[in-house]
Amino acid sequence: MAPAGEMVDEKRRLDKWLEQGMQGTMTFMVNSAEKRYNPRNIMPEAKSIIVLAHNYFYPIIFKSGSFKISKYAQGKDYHDILRRKAKLLLEYISEISPGVRGRICVDSAPIFEKAYAQKAGLGWIGKHCILILPKAGSYFFLCELLIDIELEYDKPETDHCGRCRLCLETCPTEAIAEPYVVNASKCVSYLTIEHKGEMPEDLKNSYNNWIFGCDDCQDVCPFNRFAKLPSDPDFRPFDEIINMTDDDWKNLTEDKFNRIFEDSPIRRTGYEKFMRNIRYLSD
Repeated sequence: MAPAGEMVDEKRRLDKWLEQGMQGTMTFMVNSAEKRYNPRNIMPEAKSIIVLAHNYFYPIIFKSGSFKISKYAQGKDYHDILRRKAKLLLEYISEISPGVRGRICVDSAPIFEKAYAQKAGLGWIGKHCILILPKAGSYFFLCELLIDIELEYDKPETDHCGRCRLCLETCPTEAIAEPYVVNASKCVSYLTIEHKGEMPEDLKNSYNNWIFGCDDCQDVCPFNRFAKLPSDPDFRPFDEIINMTDDDWKNLTEDKFNRIFEDSPIRRTGYEKFMRNIRYLSD
């Protein structure tokens, strides 16, 4: 839990990042920049932020032996699941404090969620710019609950990355420009999910067969030796995804795409962009 105050330093870093063009084609990052530093731009009456984390780690090896999908996208769409859980928490708070008003954010509002998670004592932002939870790792979804009452706030978490540089050394496209700075325009996760248009040819041999997202920087993080399976079965990978062969992926029809990924975060990327990724690595 943290106070819903401004994040001036984070805004300064974001402005510099945008000036350097590291957002790639993500124009929404530019359009929402002025809103992100203050949660009261989202909910004017907000006084506190409760940051929630839910693990999703499953050590699955695809039978295709080639194409890979990021762990977070192998099961059901986390947006609906986290929103449902956060709604239960808000209802519980309302029973304790009648009349409380709140807003749930699951990638649905511009907010510095990782910075607030660190401020709330949940974890720290690693050199790969992903939140790391002590003795739990980084395979976590985040969700925020803004409420209009003050709480007893937690102590911010400190950085424990030390001199480790494994994430920087492992990134296949050298997208981690320096510790705590990721050039999204070179990041495989960005390129396979958010990027509009054709793929950059100069990075083609560096994708490590990722067709949606990338986990390379997380897989080598020493703190992920503490990763545990999630208690919620909704995050278990779909069997049909795991059992896909390379030929199955290459010959995937739009109807089958819509059926397999109906409840998956992959569906928002769309069939054409998903097949673009597969063709790019197949040529």
